[in-house]
Amino acid sequence: MQETIAAVCTAFGEGAIAVLRLSGPRAVAIADGIFRSKRRVAELPARFQQLGSIVTGGLVLDEVLLTVFRAPASYTGEEMVEIACHGGILVTRRLLALLLERGARAAGPGEFTQRAFLNGKMDLTQAEAVMDLIRAQTDLGLRAAAEQLEGRLGGRIRELRETLVEILAHVEAYIDFPEEEITPDTGAALQARLDGVGETLAGLLRTADQGRVLREGVRTVLYGAPNVGKSSLLNRLLGFERAIVSETPGTTRDTIEEVINVRGLPLRLIDTAGVRAAHDAVEREGIARTLRHLERADLVLHIVDASQPRPGEALDPARLLVLNKIDLGEHPSWAGAAGVRVSCLESAGPRGIDPLAEAIAGRVLGGGFAGGDVSIAINARHQACLQNAARFAQAARAALADGLSAEFVALELHSALDAVGDMVGRVDTEDLLGKIFSTFCVGK
Repeated sequence: MQETIAAVCTAFGEGAIAVLRLSGPRAVAIADGIFRSKRRVAELPARFQQLGSIVTGGLVLDEVLLTVFRAPASYTGEEMVEIACHGGILVTRRLLALLLERGARAAGPGEFTQRAFLNGKMDLTQAEAVMDLIRAQTDLGLRAAAEQLEGRLGGRIRELRETLVEILAHVEAYIDFPEEEITPDTGAALQARLDGVGETLAGLLRTADQGRVLREGVRTVLYGAPNVGKSSLLNRLLGFERAIVSETPGTTRDTIEEVINVRGLPLRLIDTAGVRAAHDAVEREGIARTLRHLERADLVLHIVDASQPRPGEALDPARLLVLNKIDLGEHPSWAGAAGVRVSCLESAGPRGIDPLAEAIAGRVLGGGFAGGDVSIAINARHQACLQNAARFAQAARAALADGLSAEFVALELHSALDAVGDMVGRVDTEDLLGKIFSTFCVGK
C-alpha cells in the first residue's frame, strides 16, 4: 500500500501563512484525526475550504483553513489535503510533527511531483518544468517553464515518437512477411521519413543553448586589467554595493558571482581578479580562476580605462569592449574604438548603464538566442536523450540505404524509440527518477 506523505510546501521562515500538504490513501483519515470543525474532513466536498482548528491533547494548536482534493483530480492523482496555518516557524513544525505522529511519512524532495508523474498526471518534461517554474529568474525563463508545463515540449516528443512507431511498424511488417522485400521505392520513402525525424531532432537540439541560458543564465565575465572599474561596474549593474571598490590595484582576489535581469535575459555576472603579473600566491590563484572563467564564458565584457592610453595588444572582437571612466575624458588613442562608453558614476543617460544593457542584449540575441520564441527549450538531460535518438535514427537510415535486412533497421529504430521515450518517461528507471526529483524542493 502506498504510504501517505506530508511536508511543508511554503518556504522556511516566518510569514502570514504556511501551507502543509498530505498525499496518499490515509491523507483524509490523518487530517480527520486532528481537525475540528462543523464538518469532518471526510464529509467536505472537493476543493472546498473549511475553517477549523488543529487540536492535539485537548489543546488548540492553531486555527487553519483545510482543503480536500479527491483522487484522481488532484496534483498527485491521490487523495490530498492541504492545511493553511499561521506562518510561524514553531506552529508549522508542530503541525508537521503532528501529521507524522498520526502516520504520515516525511516527503522527500520532489516526491509530490514524482507521484504526479507516476500516476500519469504529467510527463517527465512537465515534471521538470515545475522546478524550472519555481527557479525562473526572468520573464523569459518563466514563460518557457510555463510553456513546458502546459505540455508543449512533451507534445512535440509524442508526435516524434508516433512517427518513429509508424516507421518501425512498416519495417516490422517486412520482418513478419519475409517473402516480401523492401523495394527501392519503399526504402526511399522510409529514408525520407527518417530524414524528417532527423530534422525534427536537430531542431529540438538547437534549443539546448537557449534552455541552458534560460535556466542558468548567460555566463558573463567582467575581464580587464586591475583598477579599470570592473567591481564598480558590477555594483552599478546590480544596483547595490556587492564588491569592494578601492583605488588599490588587485583588491579583487577571488571571483564574485551574481545574477541580474537584462532585457528579460538572466546574466550570471562574474567579477574577476585583474590580470597582471601576480605579486603573491593568492593573487596568482585569483588570476588563474579568471582565465578558467574566460574559457567557459558565454560573453566577456572586456573593461578598459578609457582615460588611459590604449594598450599595445590587439583587442579580441568576440569580446564586448566597455570603455569605462569616460567621465574622466577619453584618451585620443581610443578614438574610433568600437565599444560601449560608460561611466559608473552615471546611472542614466548616454554614458549610463542602459546603453551597455542594450549592447549586452544585442550580443546575446545576435548570437542565436531566439528570445521571441521560448516555447521549446530543452535541458541537458533532454539533449542527451535526443542526441542518442538522432544517432540511432541516422543508423537506421544508413542501414536502409545500404540495403541491410529489415531486422537491422528495426533494431536501430527500437533504440531510437527508447531514447525518445526516456525523455518523457515512457522508459523510466528508479535511478533516473531519483536523480531528477532529488533536485526539487521538499513539498513539491
